[in-house]
Amino acid sequence: MYLAGAIIVFAAVVYFLFRGDSPVSGDSGAEAGAVEMAAVAEPGLGAPRTATEVDTPRQSTPTPQERSSQPLPQAPGQPNTPTPARPPEATPPAQPLPAAPVIATPEPQDNGSVDRALADARAMLNARPRQVIAARDKLNETLALEMSPDQRRAVKAEMAKLADEWLFGPSAYAGDKLCETYRVKPGDLLQVIGRKHNVPYEILMKINNIPRPESLQAGKAIKVINGPFHAKVSRSSFTLDLYLQDTYVRSFKVGLGRPGYETPTGRWRVQEGGKLIAPRWTDPDSGRVYQASDPDYPLGSRWIALDGIAGNAKGRTGFAIHGTKEPEQIGAAGSRGCIRMYNGEAILVYNMLFPLYSKVEVVD
Repeated sequence: MYLAGAIIVFAAVVYFLFRGDSPVSGDSGAEAGAVEMAAVAEPGLGAPRTATEVDTPRQSTPTPQERSSQPLPQAPGQPNTPTPARPPEATPPAQPLPAAPVIATPEPQDNGSVDRALADARAMLNARPRQVIAARDKLNETLALEMSPDQRRAVKAEMAKLADEWLFGPSAYAGDKLCETYRVKPGDLLQVIGRKHNVPYEILMKINNIPRPESLQAGKAIKVINGPFHAKVSRSSFTLDLYLQDTYVRSFKVGLGRPGYETPTGRWRVQEGGKLIAPRWTDPDSGRVYQASDPDYPLGSRWIALDGIAGNAKGRTGFAIHGTKEPEQIGAAGSRGCIRMYNGEAILVYNMLFPLYSKVEVVD
């Protein structure tokens, strides 16, 4: 009886002594041994990896969404209420790309060469003796340069003032190829002299203060102009620039064709026999015939008929440069396509443009 009890006690002791070989104690020992192993460098990688990383599968790190879906640990004594899963964040709508910036075309900037040319020309005019022709030619060359609108106006203003001396004054300057002195021979006619120089005789009368063509005296020295004159009309600025050959003289404000009757661009020439003083005119819209003596005669003081020879003007007729009874239309689009001028300025241009040789270019 005592022996049987001893055997039972011995078996119980042996059972409790050998319970130490459990999975928990085995896992703990394996983890401790792996941490103590030296790091092993993997070929081709810069950073060494531990033996644990080499020998055991790498555990993936949960994403923020996975972590947010796991239940948070509960404080002792509080009910284990499941945490609702966080809804996925909405993807923000794609923002439209900003529109490409509109780059405005810069206006021509002030050109230092133009300012220097103006200063040089003024120095020539202040010299003794005055170098009028050299200053004129210097400024005329400058007009071919890129410059700001203010600079272009300044150059043209200087040249217009100089024209009162070298062109409209009574004296011809030495070395000037545009104007020279001519001694009248017996039997000379002013009209013939003007025709030889491609200018109307009226401009020779004006600059030489000759009251009538018949007043020309043999043996007298007169100033003559080597023409022809030309004109350039800008539709955008409503201006007519006058040139002697290729030298700028002065500008005039003009009126042009209204919408539907725009003044055609292109090149024109003064029509032979087309220069008239206050001619009779028939209105193409109403058919009414106007005489110069009519109180509402519309053509003003002069009529310079044009023939189209190039561009949109080619082959076109019926257009002219003329005066107007409506000076308020100057600088505006109000005609049926003709180029209107103030009456006094129309007379001046009439006196300078020569049939067939003088060209009129109309540009935008």
